[in-house]
Amino acid sequence: MRGAALKIGQMLSIQDESLVPAPILAALDIVRQGADVMPRSQLNQVLNAELGPDWMSKLNSFDYEPMAAASIGQVHRAVTKDGLPVAMKIQYPGVADSIESDIENVKLLLNYTNLIPKGLYLDSAIKVAKEELSRECDYELEAANQKRFRSLISGKDGFYVPVVVDNLSSKKVLTTELVAGIPIDKVALLDQQTRNYVGKKLLELTLIELFIFRFMQTDPNWSNFLYDEATKSINLIDFGAAREYPKRFVDDYLRMVLACADGDRDAVIEMSRRLGFLTGMESEIMLDAHVQAGFVVGLPFSKLGGYDFRSSNITQSISNLGATMLQHRLTPPPDEAYSLHRKLSGAFLACIKLGAVVPCREVLNDVCRDYHFGEENR
Repeated sequence: MRGAALKIGQMLSIQDESLVPAPILAALDIVRQGADVMPRSQLNQVLNAELGPDWMSKLNSFDYEPMAAASIGQVHRAVTKDGLPVAMKIQYPGVADSIESDIENVKLLLNYTNLIPKGLYLDSAIKVAKEELSRECDYELEAANQKRFRSLISGKDGFYVPVVVDNLSSKKVLTTELVAGIPIDKVALLDQQTRNYVGKKLLELTLIELFIFRFMQTDPNWSNFLYDEATKSINLIDFGAAREYPKRFVDDYLRMVLACADGDRDAVIEMSRRLGFLTGMESEIMLDAHVQAGFVVGLPFSKLGGYDFRSSNITQSISNLGATMLQHRLTPPPDEAYSLHRKLSGAFLACIKLGAVVPCREVLNDVCRDYHFGEENR
C-alpha cells in the first residue's frame, strides 16, 4: 500500500500538512516505508516479462543493487551497449492492479481514526489520488510525458531533460539517460549566489510549466531536480505526475495570481469563484481568510526586486489562515488544484530551504509578457 499511502498523504498535506492530525501523518509514513526491495529472482521475472528474456544482451552492465526506491518501483543503474549510463525504473509487481483496493484500505484506516477534519474533504482527495496513481503506474505514459517535456524545455536555458531509451522501456519498466547533479536540499549547502540562481530557476520553471506549456511535472520532490554544478543546469527527472491544464483554467488562475500579487480583494474573490475554490455562499470569516491567504502567497510577487525567502513566514501564515478555512470551507478545491498547489507550494518551500533571494515579480512579468488570454493557439 506504499504508493497509495504516499499519494493520499500528498493529497491531504498539500492543503496544509499542519492541519492533518499527527497520528494520521505518522500512520501514512509507516505504510509508505513498508515495502521491501525486490529480490533478484523477482526482479528478473519482471524484466523478462517486460523486456524479453534477452534484455541483458542490450546492456554492458546492470547493477542489481537499487540506487533508489520510489513509491511504486525501484531504480537501478545500468550501461547500454553503446556506453550510455542509464537509470532503469522497475515497477513493483501488482502495484497497478491493486490501486483501487490499496487506496480504499488507506481510506478505511483514515476513517477508522475519525481524525480527518471535514474541511479536508477526504472523498475528493481520494478520487484525485486514484486518478493520479493510475497515471503514474503507466510508464509508457511517463515516457511520453518525458519526451514531450524534453521538447518543450529544449529552448530554455538552465534546464535539461534526459533521453528516454525506448528499446529498454515498457509499461512497467522505464529506462532513461542517467544524469548527474545534487538535489535541492544539498544545493542549500552551496554559496548564496548559487542558491539564488537555483531558486530563481525553479520558480521560473514552475511558472513556465503552468502559464506557457500548460503542462506541468507536479511532483516537487527535491530529488526530482538535480543541480549540475559543472553545467549550471537543473536536470529534471520523474514525469509520472505530469499533467495538462485547460486554457480557461490557466487564464483565470493567472488572473487570480495577479490579483493576489496586486492586493485586489474583489478580483481574488471573483476568480476564486470562477475557478471553483469558492461557491459564492461563504461567510465573511471564510472570505477574509481565503483572501488573506491569497495575499500571503502573492506577497513575493507584489513588487519588483529580490524577495528574501530567508526571512519568509509564508508557511506559518498560511497554516494560521488554513485553520479558519478548514472550519468554514463549503467546497473542496477543484481537481486541478491538488497537483497544481503541490507544485507551487513545492517551489516556495524549495526557495525557503535554499534561503534564496529571488526577483519573483520580474520572473512573473517575463512569463506574462507574451501571454494571450483566451487565445488557444497563439
